[in-house]
Amino acid sequence: MTNNCILVGNLKINPLWLAPMAGVTDKPFRTLAREQGCDLAFTEMISGKAIEFKNPRTWDMLDIEGESPIGVQLFGSCPQVLAAAAKVAQAEGARLVDINMGCPVPKIVGNGEGAALMRHPQLAETIVRQVAAAVSIPVTVKIRAGWDKTSINAPSLAQRLAAAGASAITVHGRTREQMYSGKANWEIIAQAVKAVDIPVIGNGDIWKGRDALAMQEQTGCAGIMLARGALGNPWLFAEVKAALEGREYQPPSLDQRIEMSIRHLRMELAYRGQDRGLLFMRKHLAWYLKGMPGTAALKGEIFTCTCSRTIEDMLLSYIKNHR
Repeated sequence: MTNNCILVGNLKINPLWLAPMAGVTDKPFRTLAREQGCDLAFTEMISGKAIEFKNPRTWDMLDIEGESPIGVQLFGSCPQVLAAAAKVAQAEGARLVDINMGCPVPKIVGNGEGAALMRHPQLAETIVRQVAAAVSIPVTVKIRAGWDKTSINAPSLAQRLAAAGASAITVHGRTREQMYSGKANWEIIAQAVKAVDIPVIGNGDIWKGRDALAMQEQTGCAGIMLARGALGNPWLFAEVKAALEGREYQPPSLDQRIEMSIRHLRMELAYRGQDRGLLFMRKHLAWYLKGMPGTAALKGEIFTCTCSRTIEDMLLSYIKNHR
């Protein structure tokens, strides 16, 4: 697979995308991903109802100024509410709007949203039809293989959503029942590719550059979406892009990984403020340190420390002691 543009509605875009991830893909994270080769980033999933009621925290998540191309992902179950929210996203500068029909979290599906919509294809179709009619930017949808192993319906649902006006479909090869366990079924992605004429983006179990190549070869997907593999590892975009372009890839050194974690910390503090930024970054710092030798005690100290300067000093000391 070469790094060729794909056509999503009227938008030409390269095929390496960052998945919308709640509590992860904020503006600083998207910036780091782009620097490493991400072609299209998404906001965290945003509630259509929260936009309707002008929730302040939600409006913070719509901070996409200066980012292009950028997609806004919306979730909800009311077609009219999501159509209105899509108009707001377009006005804020979104280049496309994505509808979440794949989130497996109980709180979301319990409200009939996220992956629960895969059990109601007619409603899912109506949502896409009304959102597509409300905006002039492309509308995409992120789905899963199905609700459970007895109700795999990604290919047939993709057909309905494409007919309703979706410009691309992302398929995560797990069912809702699987959550994030087990293996992603790439064969379902391949079936969705054959079922529709619009681009299908493959998602699930991309941890290395070779995984992206294997997914493309096995599924014929038009693009690749990275998710958990990029946690604490924004270099995954560079690795995948090198693989797609047939280039050598040089992984980051220990020093580079720690330096990036400190930079990310400083970006979050500037973006969110000292207290909120530090709380937000704890999980990210644990992801950066994952797999590094002798970091168990360091992670524990970071999770109890309330001073960002002290955390930086601990990380720098770790570099000195492990060179």
